[in-house]
Amino acid sequence: MEEAVLRRMCAAIVHRGPDDEGLYRDGTFGMGMRRLSINDLGGGHQPISNEDGSVQVVCNGEIYNSPTLRLELEAKGHRMPSHSDVSVIPHLYEEYGDDFVRFLDGMFGLALWDVRRRRLILARDRVGIKPLYVATGNAGLAFASEVTPLIVSGWCEELDLESLHHYLSLGYIPAPGSIFRNVRKLEPGCQLTVEDGGRQVERRYWTLRFDPAPRTRSHEDYAEEVLETLRASVKSHLLSDVPVGVFLSGGVDSGGLVALMREITNQQIHTFSVGFEEKSFSELDLARKVAERHGTEHHEIVVRPDAVRILPALVHHFGEPFADSSSIPVYYVSELAHRTVKVVLSGEGGDEVFAGYETYLAGKLASYYRRLPDVLGRRLIPSLVQRIPVSHAKVSLDYKAKRFVAGAHLPLADGHFWWKVVLSDEAQAELCTTAAYRANLETAALFREAAARAGTEDWLARLQAIDAHVYLPDDILTKADRMSMAHSLEARVPYLDTALVELAARLPSDVKLKGFSKKHVLKQALKNHVPAEILRGKKRGFNVPVASWLRGELRDVVADVLSPAALRRVGLFEPKVVERLITEHDAMRIDNSRPLWTLLVFMTWHDAWQRLRAGVPHAAAAIEPSTSHPMPNGLAPHDP
Repeated sequence: MEEAVLRRMCAAIVHRGPDDEGLYRDGTFGMGMRRLSINDLGGGHQPISNEDGSVQVVCNGEIYNSPTLRLELEAKGHRMPSHSDVSVIPHLYEEYGDDFVRFLDGMFGLALWDVRRRRLILARDRVGIKPLYVATGNAGLAFASEVTPLIVSGWCEELDLESLHHYLSLGYIPAPGSIFRNVRKLEPGCQLTVEDGGRQVERRYWTLRFDPAPRTRSHEDYAEEVLETLRASVKSHLLSDVPVGVFLSGGVDSGGLVALMREITNQQIHTFSVGFEEKSFSELDLARKVAERHGTEHHEIVVRPDAVRILPALVHHFGEPFADSSSIPVYYVSELAHRTVKVVLSGEGGDEVFAGYETYLAGKLASYYRRLPDVLGRRLIPSLVQRIPVSHAKVSLDYKAKRFVAGAHLPLADGHFWWKVVLSDEAQAELCTTAAYRANLETAALFREAAARAGTEDWLARLQAIDAHVYLPDDILTKADRMSMAHSLEARVPYLDTALVELAARLPSDVKLKGFSKKHVLKQALKNHVPAEILRGKKRGFNVPVASWLRGELRDVVADVLSPAALRRVGLFEPKVVERLITEHDAMRIDNSRPLWTLLVFMTWHDAWQRLRAGVPHAAAAIEPSTSHPMPNGLAPHDP
């Protein structure tokens, strides 16, 4: 592996690690690392090795149980001059072989090179907090924390049309697929070994099974166990030699993190919030109440759309098309936070593990709706719902009602898919050109497969399994990682601590969803820590008013990026169908904001990809804030 290639790949992810660069080469193998210094600021240079250099490791992320592991390994005779959390990994490999990854508690995408056996091990954390891409081809194998290093080194030349179908269905691409044919994501909880000669062996070292036990205790007892486990998680996630802040959305999850952090530390806590001019979307007032209650140093920003800046920046940092519009406020709040701290705690995962989504209520309500006579459930009510005027308010009544009645009679997993779908299979058949459309592809099948992994017939457990195995890693955590890393900010997610996740998966379903009360056990656990107004309120989060933006501030961008000429150049979408979507949305006949945003992102991404292939610098490079400091690691390539 040539040094110039490694440096080019590392340069593509310098935002993930501005503090240090490390390269390692061994014949045809090479790997590189960009580091954000969080622990052992002066040491901790990567790649990091064992005593004799026969095991080399790079790792993007944090190993929260590293202090305990260090003591155990030192008692066995291992010596680690660095106090970096990553320094325990080569010694765990020496002690336990391929099972070393089972001992790691944290978030990570890592690569381990065994010099003597000339074998490579790649591994990703249990729930997919940190990313890891793998490319294969005639040149061998390459890996990276993001797709962009693979693009700039010539690995990404052909689109994967199956992944395009899934993207149009969901607005993101589920693992193991990627937008490129020869690139895949290593799935959460998986380990890939590449032996000398190129043979690959992949295994799953951990699986989350939502298998609720029968209820044997009071709700209060379960809540107390949740609180103590969450408190331990927050404490471990404060492992850092630099200050740690909190993303504060005004909801239960982030409010709980601030409260527990205040119990654990006497240090000044910095909280960061983002709001909007549109009143139905802005929740800064609730965030301020939490900040005032716990005496934090509070920072906030009001977002106004700046499409010329934000679209190129988003596609640059995602590397693949990714259309969850809530990435916009996460981008801005990360930009705000990086001016003050290097690390933040964030509330991702609370909804998945404690049942916080409206779609869980929809699943429960659908079981009652299906009991209605057909004349009501299939005719009269759907007819009345279609007459509700279109609204662009946040998660509006017309949007929820129309989605619900259209999916209420579907099987469990299919209904869950329908309430999340951007463009149905039928809509894609009309939208996509003959060259792009792939018949017989069914994204809903991925939801059915994920539901089966629950290990139970409990309906709520099966829905949670779908979100934990698909939506959480490939949308929620992808968004959190890329947008925080865009500003060299490490986002940690205490609600996805292994012990807490496994506890939540065992909890009886009626403890999590009591009647129509979402996240009941978590709210009970935090009732003395979070203001009652927030506990009683609707689900909070970083939502964005894209529907109104597309008709207003972003209208010229839509007209340009989705013009017939631009669509014909790409050759994937029918211009007349796109034009109809725009017209319907402008006239407020149908809220087409999600399909339009999905297409807008894809077309912007496609242009950026073509520019990268041609060696033209990203437009985003010129618009990044001058104060932006990039963060941890990019992993690099391997030629067996």
